[in-house]
Amino acid sequence: MRILVRDLSKRFGQFVALDDITLAFPSGKLTALLGPSGCGKTTLLRVIAGLETPDHGRIEFSDEDASQRAVRERGVGFVFQHYALFRHMTVFDNVAFGLRVKPRKERPSEDVIRKKVHELLDLVQLDWLAHRYPSQLSGGQRQRIALARALAVEPKVLLLDEPFGALDAKVRKELRRWLRNLHDTLHLTSIFVTHDQEEALEVADHVVLMNRGRVEQIGTPQQVYDHPASRFVYGFLGSVNLFHGRVEYGRAEGDVLRVGEHRLPVDAGEFKFGAEAVAYARPYDLEIERHFPGGVGLPATVRRILAIGPMVRLELETQEATRPIEVELSRIQVNSLDLQPGEQVLVRAKNVKLFPHEGGEPQEVDNEL
Repeated sequence: MRILVRDLSKRFGQFVALDDITLAFPSGKLTALLGPSGCGKTTLLRVIAGLETPDHGRIEFSDEDASQRAVRERGVGFVFQHYALFRHMTVFDNVAFGLRVKPRKERPSEDVIRKKVHELLDLVQLDWLAHRYPSQLSGGQRQRIALARALAVEPKVLLLDEPFGALDAKVRKELRRWLRNLHDTLHLTSIFVTHDQEEALEVADHVVLMNRGRVEQIGTPQQVYDHPASRFVYGFLGSVNLFHGRVEYGRAEGDVLRVGEHRLPVDAGEFKFGAEAVAYARPYDLEIERHFPGGVGLPATVRRILAIGPMVRLELETQEATRPIEVELSRIQVNSLDLQPGEQVLVRAKNVKLFPHEGGEPQEVDNEL
């Protein structure tokens, strides 16, 4: 089922949760609503489900207006962060609940319900726990049972609100992989809310970045990560270093960003000479040199060397920086440089993205110059 929200707005008092959003969710795809707390992603999910009423706009399911439909009439399965399982019911009865409370004319027989529940428990690989109670399950098992219960009523749309937010990191990673595999089996139109960028990029077919009630960018995980459309998206998706300065046109070295007394090579594009700009660079888009007489780049001091796995993270300080610069290099590169804390290096950029300078503190970033 294809879902379309048109001109959607929602306020809670003076707080604008949704600000005139128009957005399409493709049929059969898994879409992540990603953004910081308070950006409107959960409100949008609840409006689609019918649990919240928008102040303005409409919801369309497969080109039909669903805005006035009751929750039960929308054919939506909803999975909450905290499971919402009935404590006094067994796993079997929790999954069967939605089928047993259907109107009499639509309600399956107990034999059909029993068969359906065991099929779903097999699907989530927990049929062996059918007679246990929620208190006897782990967090990951409870969440899978909650998903089975949502699927029992054969929803046209599956909505998940921070489904793994209450679980520890290892279990979250296992369930992300499991959810992706389950979706590839069912091909159900699904939308899940998360503030975890790794979760969204790893699991979703499409990612919707939200901020302050608006949509910042839509695309595949690779598109939004490799080609961020705004300062917010660049800063929210992964670690990033910021360099504030003025654009200059160099003769020998090409375009540079003048940062204090130093120069950082950039591609100025359409920026005018002397324009104030902010360069964004991922830690792996920076490189360092040990010997730099008269070199183009930013002199810095090595403060920490964090060697974890095949990659090494360096934390550097400069005179202009208010926060450390982060650089990611391979172990081979670091070993060849033979770096030690306290040594002086030159920072260069292999790839940066320039944005116009704006007042105020950029959001969700790791470094500012």
